Amino acid sequence: MGRRRTPGLYRRKRADGSVEWHIDKFVKQFGRLCESTGTNDEEEAERYLARRLAQIREGIVYGVRPRRTWRDAATRYLTESADKKSVERAARALKDLDRYIGALWLDQVHNDSLQRYRVARKAWAVGTLNRTLAVVRRILKLSAELWRDEQSGLTWLAVAPMIKLESKYKKRQPYPLGWDEQGLLFPELAGHLQRMALFAVNTGARQEEICGLKWRWEQRVPELDTPSIQRTVFVLPGSVTKNGEPRVLVLNDVAQAVIEEVRRQHRTYVFTYEDRDGQRNRVGRINNKGWRAARRRAATLYHETLERECPAGFKSVRVHDLRHTFGRRLRAAGVGLEDRQDLLGHKSSRMTTHYSAAELGNLLSAANLATKSRESPARTVLQVVGE
Repeated sequence: MGRRRTPGLYRRKRADGSVEWHIDKFVKQFGRLCESTGTNDEEEAERYLARRLAQIREGIVYGVRPRRTWRDAATRYLTESADKKSVERAARALKDLDRYIGALWLDQVHNDSLQRYRVARKAWAVGTLNRTLAVVRRILKLSAELWRDEQSGLTWLAVAPMIKLESKYKKRQPYPLGWDEQGLLFPELAGHLQRMALFAVNTGARQEEICGLKWRWEQRVPELDTPSIQRTVFVLPGSVTKNGEPRVLVLNDVAQAVIEEVRRQHRTYVFTYEDRDGQRNRVGRINNKGWRAARRRAATLYHETLERECPAGFKSVRVHDLRHTFGRRLRAAGVGLEDRQDLLGHKSSRMTTHYSAAELGNLLSAANLATKSRESPARTVLQVVGE
């Protein structure tokens, strides 16, 4: 007689033509157990089924938590966070972590099991590493306090272990560009990145706002037209702004010229690039390989061109520093605090999208002052001396 097949195991054909054993079995007090064993070996599939049945029994009868992997928890976290602005950053962090702790059981993830990852990423800025560790903390906290097993009602973890953040965290100081530094860096950028950088330094828009800028958010302001310029603004919805509030992006003369240069290149997005097939695609990030390569080239030319040593801040200048540059130039030009807050989209009691033409005209005049202030507000740095 042939070998008797274990009840609940069935052979299934995969899309690639191979075969695997699949579980489809009703378990008392649990319900239907339907999942793949991940193997085409019958004996191995039987062992897998026996292990799963034991886990279910322990959970139902003895209140023992079914063990889940870190990868299971990370997947659930990303699924539940899909509508959050930070999900892309969290996804990158979890992808980087996966090779180190992805296969570990959830209860095996603790401060010591992250040591290999800390060592591998010791060259990172402390703040960057801590943001990744903060995601780990959050997932472990959810596993211990919110996520529960459907059958036993027990949380995924009994208690969340303490994950220590790296100490001696020193926040990176902003580095607003001087006019000569802008003249050194921008020509090294590819054309599409150069336009985006020029737009950023003249509007103070954040990277996410620029990359996601859509033509349907543009609105005409004919009252502010000049013989050579047709004025527009962009009304950004709260879904793309940092503080979740809609805001008006005022375009000075330079920013308006950039918009006219890219008009009609793409039906949906304002800033795009042309791929090798001649197709226009949205730019996902300004801070990409092209930005970093241009930054390195500009740093190499710094001493020869500007006849002074290249500052560390310029060697690592970020896209967000362009926003700081706009803010500093407004300040240097004598633009008041309230107008600076409105132009930069800082949250305040005055935040609104309801501006009269006269109010927009005042903001436009203030934004244009940034192009006329040629002194560099980043040149003098006051240092705090200890007691």
